[in-house]
Amino acid sequence: MTQFTLAIGNYNYSSWSLRAWIALRHTGADFDVIRIPLDRPETKAAILAQSPAGKVPVLREGGLAVWDSLAICEYLAERFPGARLWPEDRAARATARAASAEMHAGFAALRRHMPMDCRARHPGAGHAPGVEADIARITALWTDLRTRFGAGGDMLFGHFTVADAMFAPVVSRFATYAVELDRGARDYVDAVLALPIMREWCAAAEAETEVIENP
Repeated sequence: MTQFTLAIGNYNYSSWSLRAWIALRHTGADFDVIRIPLDRPETKAAILAQSPAGKVPVLREGGLAVWDSLAICEYLAERFPGARLWPEDRAARATARAASAEMHAGFAALRRHMPMDCRARHPGAGHAPGVEADIARITALWTDLRTRFGAGGDMLFGHFTVADAMFAPVVSRFATYAVELDRGARDYVDAVLALPIMREWCAAAEAETEVIENP
């Protein structure tokens, strides 16, 4: 019996689930997945059985339940310090937390008009009001983080951190909608998509058969 259980939605559509899953997968810990397909009559009851908050993901360890992707990532960073889910440097760590929180709370236009759909390709779609501003802010943030803290690796802070987990669904969206990016942002997108754990998630999404209209 594994120590951790992670309840998630569809691999193809659930961006918040991806954030928690990829962070947990990065730790190397064994865990079981409870996959709850979204947008079905039984979905609400199945999720409520995992968490009274009524949303996925939910991480369970023994009698403890942790809901919300960022809270799960924070918990994993404490449980697995060797995974280096936050940068060691204090200034870098504070900046990584700020960037993660900005992603957690913001970019509503991008999330609304370019929903995550790993299997699909919709080049040029989703450019509604507000989306371009979100894309500009995200890519400017990536450039700033890579310039100041990215030495020694391809991720935002060099090595993989919670910040990369938080932006992984954005990377997926940029691929789905073929968003035009500058060279630095494109290199980062390619690096995240090449991560074995990201490829594992995308393969699971490809294997799913559920289709949600207008996710």
